[in-house]
Amino acid sequence: MTAPVVIIGTGLAGYNLAREFRKLDSETPLLLITADDGRSYSKPMLSTGFGKQKDADGLSMAEPGAMAVQLNAEVRTHTRISGIDPGHQRLWIGAESVFYRDLVLAWGAAPVTVPLAGDAADQLYPINDLEDYARFRAAIEGKQRVLILGAGLIGCEFANDLMLGGYAVELVAPCEQVMPTLLPAAAATAVQRGLEALGARFHLGPVLMRLDHANQGLLAHLSDGSQIACDAVVSAIGLRPRIDLAAAAGLQTNRGVMVDRYLRTSHANIYALGDCAEVEGLNLLYVMPLMSGARALAQTLAGQPAAVSYGPMPITVKTPACPLVVSPPAVGSIGQWQVEGEGADIKALCLDSDGKLLGYALTGKAVMEKLALNRQLPPLLA
Repeated sequence: MTAPVVIIGTGLAGYNLAREFRKLDSETPLLLITADDGRSYSKPMLSTGFGKQKDADGLSMAEPGAMAVQLNAEVRTHTRISGIDPGHQRLWIGAESVFYRDLVLAWGAAPVTVPLAGDAADQLYPINDLEDYARFRAAIEGKQRVLILGAGLIGCEFANDLMLGGYAVELVAPCEQVMPTLLPAAAATAVQRGLEALGARFHLGPVLMRLDHANQGLLAHLSDGSQIACDAVVSAIGLRPRIDLAAAAGLQTNRGVMVDRYLRTSHANIYALGDCAEVEGLNLLYVMPLMSGARALAQTLAGQPAAVSYGPMPITVKTPACPLVVSPPAVGSIGQWQVEGEGADIKALCLDSDGKLLGYALTGKAVMEKLALNRQLPPLLA
């Protein structure tokens, strides 16, 4: 019997790779393994559910059984990999061994956790997948006040969405501005003011030290001595690529699982895709690079090796209170930000010493300039 192509993970990376592969190869056995319930959904939509009045079922696009039929594949849900044996091209699920022809790691990234004191320290809710979203919705049913840890892209998106859903939102983050790793100050101020106009309250600088049960709700104690009464806490302080099983199997890892332009790891017949992959030093936790990788890897798995390339990869942030599109300058590039505009409408361009565009941040009405600017951007991975 022919060993299958095995994909670990049924998020956007896993299912999109399977779809692309099936366009090129309809016969090779295909097995998808996931630790969650295997429903197909779009992860970026998790931060739009409250505004659209959609529960987890409403965000789900297909059940795993339907995906198995669509992909002519086996989908194993609620199944955790316990080890990988590259030398024998097999993986372990407890005592069960599963052989593979090719193995693709598409298991994503895990929420960063922080130590926290207090008798409600277990009441932090990361929202990293559909099951997380369902748990959080159940926890705040009939409640009103949400505290968000983190003021980065995800924290701001959830803040906007929760307020559209009728919730009172406060954000705590140990930084001087929102999205500090993505935005110059002027653009960050525009986004923060847009969210504040919707009702958000920001506590930038302190960190959450302790979370206790109090008065049928929760009481958050911050490092500056202040306190915030709330009903639930969302943890949106970042993601860390899942690398532990890969490292234990002897694969080269850094921030993510290290792969070349063909998404090959340091072991033959093992590839990595999506949030867990570090492609030529780039670990990009966004949809556009994931889709480029899925198309290229599908060709490689179908016997037509294709190197992945990344053109400009602008990020549209889901903060309708202040529309935002950002294309961060490549890590290591040297440039200066030039900012024009005022209020909600900021156009910030990062230019090198020759005046060439390295990146941009556009807010408000300035987002209409994104297409023209995209044509001037250098590719991220040519």
